[in-house]
Amino acid sequence: MRKIVTIVALTFALSLSAQELHLGGKALNPNHGKVYLQKYVNKSFITIDSAEVRDGRFEFRKRSDLKLPEIYGLSYLSSTANPFDSFIIFLDEGNIEVELDSISQFRNTNVYGSKEHALFKELVSKRENIISLIQKHPSSIAALYILYRYHSFRITPVELRNALSYLDSRFQDTEYVKVLTELASVLEKIGIGENAPEFVAYDENGNEIKSSSLIGNGFVLFDFWASWCAPCRAENPNLVKAYSKYKDKGLKIVSISLDNNAERWKNAYTKDHLGWLQLIDKNAWAGDGVVKFGIRLIPANFLISPDGKIIAHNLKGDNLELFLNELLDK
Repeated sequence: MRKIVTIVALTFALSLSAQELHLGGKALNPNHGKVYLQKYVNKSFITIDSAEVRDGRFEFRKRSDLKLPEIYGLSYLSSTANPFDSFIIFLDEGNIEVELDSISQFRNTNVYGSKEHALFKELVSKRENIISLIQKHPSSIAALYILYRYHSFRITPVELRNALSYLDSRFQDTEYVKVLTELASVLEKIGIGENAPEFVAYDENGNEIKSSSLIGNGFVLFDFWASWCAPCRAENPNLVKAYSKYKDKGLKIVSISLDNNAERWKNAYTKDHLGWLQLIDKNAWAGDGVVKFGIRLIPANFLISPDGKIIAHNLKGDNLELFLNELLDK
């Protein structure tokens, strides 16, 4: 994140009939470069348009292919390597004005004119029970996003299906509901004592590695992370400590990155001294291992026994060493 204050006033003129978007505004600082419009896809941002800033102003061409209401992103960077380089915004009909401030992960950004965005801010501040929230706002994409982004990994499969059942029918064919429906089924299959699902990831040379080839000789901890994930980077020293202590007692660690930028991935695992097998799946949240383990938040890990059973998950901090000490330090 660039350490500058960047405020942009954007005006959106949206036509419900044609789903047409006109986006223009003024870039106050900097007064050069580009502003990017991005589609939100499975917790990642994909750039779909850009507008060059000229004399402090920019304007997007009209589009007729955008769904409304929907979730989008605004950024001064085209790269999607770090999702925190983008500001998430809920676009609906009407004139929407944004003050886009890139400092501190867009903490001071303001949005005016979007009912869905205003509802999102209101609902997040209330911290209401998620099922009750969906019941009250079944037609709101902001409410669906809160379920999708903040609660899907905290509730049981039964609760998740219950929440989904209250959603308006127009959401049933969206990727959000498809992902969460599949997640509910996956979570029922990855409990303690269940067989670890097989998945594939790739080494730094692009070779496909099957997880089954890594199981059978000692215990293996599959750790899912990314270079842009601050909690992941904070947890890495605990993994280094555990590996140093238990690698000769039957512990293997395999890290699987959600990065879509191989250079940043390599720089991060080198800097963090992760001296074990490093794999990557550039599909990020749609990656094979992420989907099959039902991961919606990182860092996440699963400890697998020599016979392929899941014996623990999300071991972090002191809990990781305590569990390994009881398991291996005999």
